Amino acid sequence: MSQLGVLRLPRTIDFGVLARHTLTLAVTSYGDRALIVVDPFLATTAEFEDAVSRLRDVGVGVEIQSGIEPELPVETLHSAADSAKKFGPDVIVGWGGGSALDAAKLIALLAAHGGTLLEYYGENRVPGPVVPLIAVPTTAGTGSEATPVAVVADSNKALKIGVSSPHLIPSVAIVDPELTIGAPPKVTAYSGIDALVHAVESYTARSLDVNLAETMPVSVGQNRLSDPLSLEAARLIGPALETAVARPGDIEARTAMARGSLLAGMAFGSTGVHLSHAIQYPLGALTHTPHGLGTGMMLPYVMEVCAPVVPDRLAEIGEALGVGADGAEAINRVAEIGERIGLPRKLSEIGIQASDLPQIAELTLESRRLTNIAPLPVDLALIARILEAAFEGDRTLLRS
Repeated sequence: MSQLGVLRLPRTIDFGVLARHTLTLAVTSYGDRALIVVDPFLATTAEFEDAVSRLRDVGVGVEIQSGIEPELPVETLHSAADSAKKFGPDVIVGWGGGSALDAAKLIALLAAHGGTLLEYYGENRVPGPVVPLIAVPTTAGTGSEATPVAVVADSNKALKIGVSSPHLIPSVAIVDPELTIGAPPKVTAYSGIDALVHAVESYTARSLDVNLAETMPVSVGQNRLSDPLSLEAARLIGPALETAVARPGDIEARTAMARGSLLAGMAFGSTGVHLSHAIQYPLGALTHTPHGLGTGMMLPYVMEVCAPVVPDRLAEIGEALGVGADGAEAINRVAEIGERIGLPRKLSEIGIQASDLPQIAELTLESRRLTNIAPLPVDLALIARILEAAFEGDRTLLRS
């Protein structure tokens, strides 16, 4: 096992009920002009309006951008960045789900360095620090408040494109579980299962040959410092997700989910994620289904194909999920959680046809940044096997 340990994290993480009230101090530590990127349906909530009022009460000039579209079309982000440059913020705040946080990251990048997003696609292409970022998530799932990645939709590309750089890690993460209470059950389910995917895939990532004397890749693979974070995330999410979906106002479940999502983001921000995410990108593009729905659907199948090469790791995940040190039971438990929160079991249930599978497999292999982190060699035949099993809803097809 590799002894490598790498964590790249926000300078400050504030977690807990009412943590949102630390936003004023965080903003004023950077200056007196704040651009806030917020999901449009959150811009009129009492919590957001109170946060803005507190900032203005201490003399902070606030500009609000609430016109960010879902899936983050490139053109929308370029326009938002142009407005940001005119305003000249000392700090940019992202308030909302993963799209709002990723939009804030990309606006901060363009405001600092100019150009177009095309210039920054891929890894380690951001030349230096961006405008300081504060992330305030309102869903428990993406972990974007602690990660170096932002994903954008480019109409010229078949798949979503990532911009990955340690410079995109927010300077401050403010995680208040109360802000997630308003999330609808489906949003809670899809974002929450994605957090579990982050925990499992970061813990089962391949050990990479990384030279610490050189510029490291954004994702360094199996990681001794992130391992405990991944397991604790799974331990928190396992029992809490079903409760948060069934009883949206349960603050204990919401707190466990918020902490689990944060820890999973802290973990995979360094290790990376692998096959569930690589497959989801073409799945999502083809079906226009939510990201977490796709990654959550694929996770049991990915765990099944990984089981022969990482049995000990899956057994430890089983312990974290409360089913004992048994990799097969860990997979069963993940599948059970998905079923209980309403995830489809078969790809055919989200509109995938058998004739779509070859194209999905080919597009999956284009995400080499992700497939290279899987704990086993990945080729077209392996992806085809996973997709066939998921199409049929039969994990036993992956056991021979």
